[in-house]
Amino acid sequence: MSEAHKEKGKIFLHRGDLAQARYWFELALAEDRVCGPAMSLTETLGNLGNVCAMLGALDEADRYYREVLAIQRAEPDQRAVGQTLVNLGNIQAEAGHPEQARPYYLEALDMLVPLQDHRALGILYSNLGLQEAAGHRYDEAIAAFKQALDSHRVAGDEDGLAVTYSQLGKTFLAAGRDDQAEKCLNNASEHFIKLGNEPGEAAVLRLLASLYERRGDRLSAVRCLARVVVVNSRYRLAQAAEDEARLAVLRQARLER
Repeated sequence: MSEAHKEKGKIFLHRGDLAQARYWFELALAEDRVCGPAMSLTETLGNLGNVCAMLGALDEADRYYREVLAIQRAEPDQRAVGQTLVNLGNIQAEAGHPEQARPYYLEALDMLVPLQDHRALGILYSNLGLQEAAGHRYDEAIAAFKQALDSHRVAGDEDGLAVTYSQLGKTFLAAGRDDQAEKCLNNASEHFIKLGNEPGEAAVLRLLASLYERRGDRLSAVRCLARVVVVNSRYRLAQAAEDEARLAVLRQARLER
């Protein structure tokens, strides 16, 4: 019955019905604790951790991931241990504890670098970069994002490249390194366009508009925001009213010059 419960959990997870997914995974967990092998137990615990994390039940997700880690540390699968450490780091980061997330990410690196799992490393370096940036350690964040880009290139992860170029550009912008920020954000925009991800493109263009405003290049800022407004009209993005007001102010300022 445990396997049947897991399959139902996975179906509801795929549909986005997290409450039902959690219900079925909890049923599977109760059975796995009685008679399931360790591999089956860790799979169910991991699925429950993922669902709880998505539901915002961070303490419960943390508890499930810690139980997974305790089981996995007795096994030789370094990749599995590394992924669980990343999950634990993500929980701490989501809970607003970047300094507690960092040790998990660093230990995960120790596990995953020798395996050369570039898809996992790209995500991990990006997560680490975000934590460094949140702590205003911009040089460390930039180094981590650059390593993420290297891994994304090896893995052929176009989505990862787009997102990480955006994160790196935002970090350069926060550090006052506008020329490097502009190059990264333009790269991010090109990747999002290639992927057909217009909301992603719009997020990058907002950052570019801020850069151009700071530089005094209102024409370029207006062009960026005009494109953002077009994307907003298609996707009903939450920032639509703010973007339109910002664009109107910039256009008025250009007329008054």
